[in-house]
Amino acid sequence: MIRVLLADDQALLRGAFRVLVESEPDMEVVGEASDGAEAVALARGTRADVVLMDIRMPGTDGLAATREITAAEDLTHVAVLVLTTFEADEYVAQAIRAGAAGFLGKGAEPDELLAAIRTIAAGDALLSPSATKSLIAQFLAQSGGRRPLPSEGGPAAPDLDALTAREREVLVEVAMGLPNDEIAERLGVSPLTVKTHVNRTMAKLGARDRAQLVVAAYESGLVRAAPR
Repeated sequence: MIRVLLADDQALLRGAFRVLVESEPDMEVVGEASDGAEAVALARGTRADVVLMDIRMPGTDGLAATREITAAEDLTHVAVLVLTTFEADEYVAQAIRAGAAGFLGKGAEPDELLAAIRTIAAGDALLSPSATKSLIAQFLAQSGGRRPLPSEGGPAAPDLDALTAREREVLVEVAMGLPNDEIAERLGVSPLTVKTHVNRTMAKLGARDRAQLVVAAYESGLVRAAPR
């Protein structure tokens, strides 16, 4: 069973998400939080696998809660799926930087949300890779590609010098939103080899998942954002 925690300050939305999630035989809702602080506490207390996290909540918001969850050593098994609206899209890059495994618009179809939950529960960090890549590129371009300083709560700048030539090639393909099978076909290697390169690249760059690799690729300048 995929254990899902709902974090949203609107009870009506939480109720709708609960009905949807619990209609699936392989999922269960293990808790509901109305603010970020409660979400962090419940993530720890319920041993949730996936947190559906709203960004705009009173008190501790979803970004701060995501950052706290992904930084906690005892919560490494928890994946955060940020639910956003078009009005809040400027927070997408921040959410990925904070450690969110992915994001999805609140206007998504029910089947899309369920598929997204299963995707990140299985350890695949990118949801709708092309759209993710496009949105991150836009927001990094808007912000000038600025990466938060460590003193501002951001990670250290990615050191691509630590990567091998092949790892850089794989990183470019990951930033383009391609899954391992397609990367393997493009580079003429096996999917297992690609997975090994991805894992090594994440370790070298201190990235939690593939989503953060996408951000690192754009922020380092290895991949350029397309003009809008």
